[in-house]
Amino acid sequence: MTTRIIATGAYAPEQVITNDDLAKVVDTSDEWITKRTGIRERHISSGENTSGLAVKTARQILERAGIKAGTLDLIIVASVTADYSTPATSCIVQKEIGAHNAVAFDVSAACSGFMFALSIADKYIKAGVYNNAMVIGAETLSKIVDWSDRSTCVLFGDGAGGAYVEKSETDGIIKEEIGTKGEICDILTGGYTACSNIFSENNDSTDNLWYVSMNGREVFKFATKSVVKSVERVLKDAGAVPGDIKYVIPHQANARIVEVISNKLAIPYEKFYINMDRYGNTSSASIPIALNELNEKGLLERGDRILLTGFGGGMTWGTMLISW
Repeated sequence: MTTRIIATGAYAPEQVITNDDLAKVVDTSDEWITKRTGIRERHISSGENTSGLAVKTARQILERAGIKAGTLDLIIVASVTADYSTPATSCIVQKEIGAHNAVAFDVSAACSGFMFALSIADKYIKAGVYNNAMVIGAETLSKIVDWSDRSTCVLFGDGAGGAYVEKSETDGIIKEEIGTKGEICDILTGGYTACSNIFSENNDSTDNLWYVSMNGREVFKFATKSVVKSVERVLKDAGAVPGDIKYVIPHQANARIVEVISNKLAIPYEKFYINMDRYGNTSSASIPIALNELNEKGLLERGDRILLTGFGGGMTWGTMLISW
């Protein structure tokens, strides 16, 4: 028995912010951003919070899967920008779509979040605990970005993507790997809240730690090493070779990172599905948004082998080989 992706969905806010728009509020330019990242524009929420993006994605997935919300067994939402610490975003999704029978919880693994959530759903299904699951990555990163910091604010966007999966006797998740290297967790941080209260001696302002902070050079080194090694291990364990892969869907962080990964793996760049030029880095939403685009365009056929691979804060990584 395996876990098969049956339907996908995605949603991004209507407001689109171009590089030229950013150049009006921070010292940058379209040429500078495009050359260094491959990003040209991103969707930025004008008020919708993370749960709103996730709910719209969930409704689209239900419609495309042709199922009723009441038949869902499990809802997992991956996010680092949830509306609340509690309730979980998944609980809000459950309420809004009427999935009264579903167990719902969130996971936090930054840009690897969707991979971790899909891995968890896969284990529940393979163990026979649940028959199906809805897995969503959703982010409003615009609320934790310092819009005066040109090194980070040009990178991120808002959006959500996800998939409905169920048990299958044939096609599905073939092999996967998730991992963590916590000893370098401080190279990418965001959303810090201090333990400050009336009985605490800590009265220092920590607003600057709320915003995304990144050591770009170290993140680049981690990404290009961890993703390559992870893909190599997954392919080896599956008895597969790069030529078996129709598409690679990488985390949409930076075009330069993808180019290095492509060269190291000897997988043609043309096989990597890229949409960061239109969405930027949407963290846990980036891989499912790209997967949904591939699906919507009719570029995937039954039996195609695709690789999903990403990395994120933590530091974390995740790779899956899937038979569509």
